[in-house]
Amino acid sequence: MKISCFDIQNFRKLKKCRVELSDSETVFVGANNSGKTSAMDALIVFLKESRRKDLSTRDLTLCNWSQINKIGQSWLDDDQEEEKDINIFDISRWRPYVPTLDIWLKVDSDEVHYVRHLIPTLDWDGGLLGVRLILEPKKIEDLYKSFKKSFIAASSGNKKDRVLRLWPQSLRDFLDKELHKHFTVNAYILDPTKADEESPQVMPIGALPITSNTPFKGLFKIDVINAQRGFTDPNSQEGNGNKRKLSTQFKTYFENHLNPNELPDDTDLDALEAIESARGTFDERLKESFKESIGELEKLNYPGFSDPKIELSSRINPLDGLNHDASIQFRILTGKEGEELSELSLPEQYNGLGYQNLISMIFDLIRSRDEWMRVGKVGKRLEAEESYIEPLHIVLIEEPEAHLHAQVQQVFIKKAYSVLRNHKDLGQNTKFSSQLVVSTHSSHIAHEVDFGNLRYFKRKPSTNKNNVPFAEVINLTSTFGDECETGKFATRYLKATHCDLFFADASVLVEGPAERMLVPHFIKDKFPELDKSYLSILEIGGSHAHKLRPLIEKLELLTLVITDLDSIAEKNTTKVLPQKGEKYRTSNSTIKTWLPCKTDLDDVLSAKKEDKISKDKSVRVAYQYEFETEFKGEKYNVIPYTFEDAIVLSNVRLFRNTKDVNGLLKKMVDAVSGDDIKEACTQMFEALGRGSKKAEMALELLYTVEPDVLNVPEYISEGLIWLQNELKKKHQDFLTSTEESGDE
Repeated sequence: MKISCFDIQNFRKLKKCRVELSDSETVFVGANNSGKTSAMDALIVFLKESRRKDLSTRDLTLCNWSQINKIGQSWLDDDQEEEKDINIFDISRWRPYVPTLDIWLKVDSDEVHYVRHLIPTLDWDGGLLGVRLILEPKKIEDLYKSFKKSFIAASSGNKKDRVLRLWPQSLRDFLDKELHKHFTVNAYILDPTKADEESPQVMPIGALPITSNTPFKGLFKIDVINAQRGFTDPNSQEGNGNKRKLSTQFKTYFENHLNPNELPDDTDLDALEAIESARGTFDERLKESFKESIGELEKLNYPGFSDPKIELSSRINPLDGLNHDASIQFRILTGKEGEELSELSLPEQYNGLGYQNLISMIFDLIRSRDEWMRVGKVGKRLEAEESYIEPLHIVLIEEPEAHLHAQVQQVFIKKAYSVLRNHKDLGQNTKFSSQLVVSTHSSHIAHEVDFGNLRYFKRKPSTNKNNVPFAEVINLTSTFGDECETGKFATRYLKATHCDLFFADASVLVEGPAERMLVPHFIKDKFPELDKSYLSILEIGGSHAHKLRPLIEKLELLTLVITDLDSIAEKNTTKVLPQKGEKYRTSNSTIKTWLPCKTDLDDVLSAKKEDKISKDKSVRVAYQYEFETEFKGEKYNVIPYTFEDAIVLSNVRLFRNTKDVNGLLKKMVDAVSGDDIKEACTQMFEALGRGSKKAEMALELLYTVEPDVLNVPEYISEGLIWLQNELKKKHQDFLTSTEESGDE
C-alpha cells in the first residue's frame, strides 16, 4: 500500500494542485514562497488528528473569503424568523471555498482487509482508493444562528461617530474566533473510476461523510520532523535548546523501547539482577555513612517507643542514568589507527551543531521506524487492537538543511530512506511500505536525489484582480519524454553542477567562463533591481542551452540565454567574422532550433526583439548584433564575433588607454590601438581563435579595470533589462502578505 498522489484545494496559495508521490522518497523543490511548506502543512494538519486544532482562517485561500462573506451577507439579508429557503443551509455552497485534501491510495488486492471501510462498491478488487478530507461546517443551522445573533448585537453597538467597531464585522471576522466551534474535518469516499478524469473530483450533491473522520487510522503511521530544530551553544544564554538535546532523545527512546523495569521479559533479568545487586551494596554503604548522624537524632529521644525507626533505602532507576548533561559524550580520538581510543571526551553540546543535528534527525528516523515496527516495549504497551502494524509509514521532513553544511546535507538525504527500511521485517519486503517526503531549499539535497523524485512547485500569477497567485506542481519524471540523449545531458549536467535552477526566481544561461565571471558584475553594478532577485547563472555554453529547453519550459522559469552568433561560411563550417550580405550562416543550435529559430546570418541579425522572446514570454535569447561604436572620434557600425570582442568594442576608449596587460587581453588592446576599425575587428577575430584563453582575459580584466566603469555590451544590456522588467511584473504579481497567506 502506498499513497499514489494527493490533491489540495483552497489551502493557502494552493488553490488547486495535485502532487504525485514516488514509491520511496519524494523531494519538494521550488523558489521561496512557492507553496512547498503549504503542501507539507496540509498533509500534517489533515492527516494527524492531533494537529487539526492548528487549522485557522488564515489557511483558507484569500480570494475565497469574498464568496464566503457573500454567504454570510445572504444570511443577514434574510430577515425571516423561520427560514423557508433550503439553499441557505445547503452545505454544497461551502465546498468550492474550504480547504480539502484528497488522498489517493494504491492498494493491492491482498490488502483489501485493511481498507474494507473505504471500498466504494462491491466490484472494487484493488487499485486506487480515494478519500477526501474537508474542513466544513458541523451544522450550518447552528453556524447561521450564532453568526446572525453576534452580528446583530455588534451592529446595535456600532455608531457612525465611533472609531471602535465591535466584533464581528463579517462572517470572516466571526470565524476568526469561532472556527473550531462550528467547523470540523469530515471524510468522504471518492469514485476511483474518475481518479484520472477530473482532478480534483467534484463531489455529488447530497454526498454524506463516512462515520469516522479518521479514515486512515490503522492504515498508515505518519511522523513529522519539523524545520527550525533548536540546539544550543554551550555558552548561549537562550534556553530553548533542551527540546532537541541528544540526551533527551536517547532517554525518551530508552524509556519507550528498552527500560528493563517496564514489562520485563527474559532478556531484562540480568540487567534487573545487576541493578538490585548494586542497590543492596549501596544501601549498606548508606547505613554505614549515616550511622553517626542518625545516632545523634536518637539522643533527642527520637525515635520514641511508638515512633517509626529511620532506615535508608535507595532506589536505582536506569532511566535516571541518562538524565544528566553528560549522559551523551563524544570521545576524542588522539591515537593512531589501531591504538586504543583516548579516554578524553566532551559532552554533547560541545560538538558541532551540524553533526548534532545530523545525529538527531537520523535518530528521529530510527525512533519513528521502531515505533512503527513495535520494537521493544512499545508492542507490549499497546492494546490488542493496536498491536498490529500499519502497512504504510509516512515520514514528512521539512527543510532538513537547517544547521547542516553542504556535505552533511548530502549524507543525510542519501541515508534517510535506507534508515527507515533498516529492520529485519522491512528492507525489500513489500508487506510494509515506507514513503519519505522532504521539502527543501537546498540545491545540495536536490543534487543527491533521482531526477524523477523531484516535485517542482511553480509559482503562477493570478488570473484576475479578484484572485491570488497560486502554485502548480510539476512532476519531473517525464520532463524529457523520448529525448533520451537530451535528458541524459540535462540530468548529468545538473548532477555535475548544483541544482540552483529549482530554487531560483530566474536563470541566466551563459556561453563560457568569461561571461560567468563578468555578467554577475554587470548585474551588481548596473541592474540593482535585478541584483535583489535570486538568479541562477549557469555556464552551459549558449549553443547547448537548447538541451535544457524541455526542463526550462516545463518549469516556466524566467530565463535569459546569453549566447554567441557562431557565424560560419555558407559551404563549410569554417568560422568567419560576421558580416551582412555574405550568405553566412549560424552554427548555434539554440539560435537555429529555439529562438529566433533562424539559420541564415542575415535573418538572425535582422531578427526583431519579439522574435527573440518565447510565446509565453518566459525565455529570451541575447546574442551579438550590429551596433554603433566610437573609434578615434568617428562613429562606425560593427558586428562583434563573441562576448570578448563585444566587451572591447563597447569600451574602445577604455581599452586604448589600458597598459601593462598580458595574454589575450593584450592582443585585444593592441588591436584597438591601431587606426582602422575593420582591421581591429579582424585582429580580434584572429586572436579569439582556437587556444585563446578567454577565462584568463576575464580575470585580468577584473584585476585591471573596475567592473563598474565597463559599458555592458548592448545585446547583454538589452537582455538584462528584459529580465529585470519581467521579474518586476512577477514580484508585483506575487505581492501578498506572508502573514495573510500563511505560506513559507
